[in-house]
Amino acid sequence: MFRSYSLSALFFCILVLAVSGCTSSRSRTASTDGWTDLFNGKDLDNWMVKIHHHETGDNYARTFRAEEGMIKVRYDGYDHFNERYGHLYYKTPLSHYHLKFEYRFLPQSEWRTDAPEYTIENSGIMYHSQDPRTMPKEQDWPISIEMQLLAGLEDGKPRTTGNMCSPGTHIFYQGKLDTRHCINSTSKTYPPGEWIHAELIVHGDSLITHIIEGDTVMQYSKPQIGGPVVNRFAPDQKTDGKALTSGYIALQSEGQPIDFRNLRLKILK
Repeated sequence: MFRSYSLSALFFCILVLAVSGCTSSRSRTASTDGWTDLFNGKDLDNWMVKIHHHETGDNYARTFRAEEGMIKVRYDGYDHFNERYGHLYYKTPLSHYHLKFEYRFLPQSEWRTDAPEYTIENSGIMYHSQDPRTMPKEQDWPISIEMQLLAGLEDGKPRTTGNMCSPGTHIFYQGKLDTRHCINSTSKTYPPGEWIHAELIVHGDSLITHIIEGDTVMQYSKPQIGGPVVNRFAPDQKTDGKALTSGYIALQSEGQPIDFRNLRLKILK
């Protein structure tokens, strides 16, 4: 009886050690691959909200919400849109990094019809953004660079995604300063309802790369402060010509429901 118990105990200990060893190995792999989940799948801890006409931290009508393992942008609590352009900022400023994420637009029928027409099937990821706590209540857009996300419209015309837009900023494109507010990428057109995998690779104020479904669709460099399309900002936040070497990333809301998931970040040297 005693011997049988000892052998059983010994087998149990060996099994525990084996499982622990495998678990430790998996943990080491997870920690050394360099990727971090920005969204915990449950709540918006580690994120900050800033919506036009509202103070930083006021998530008006639950515009941004954590549900079903996604970050959802919704407007079902709005009585009217009133140019409530909003952004959900990750808590930490970043400089050199690789961001991966997936997004899915809801159908065009879900768009708020009192938002500007250009916002149909339109959203984005802002990066190198100013701190939302430096934005006055009535500032409409953050000084930042945007990886613009679009879906195809009902007219069936080509509509690229992974474009570049620049509220209060400029970039160098194809080797020279380009002051256009938005520049189209070379991507395909993707319809609403599909999950699209996107990547943003940022090297400070050097090379920036946009990737859609594994294809490099846009590259540019030297992001810097300058230009219009941002209003009622604090003057000390907009020094035209200043290189943008770091800043916050933010998910955008501007009238079109959209979902985000699998937001993962790797810091680059």
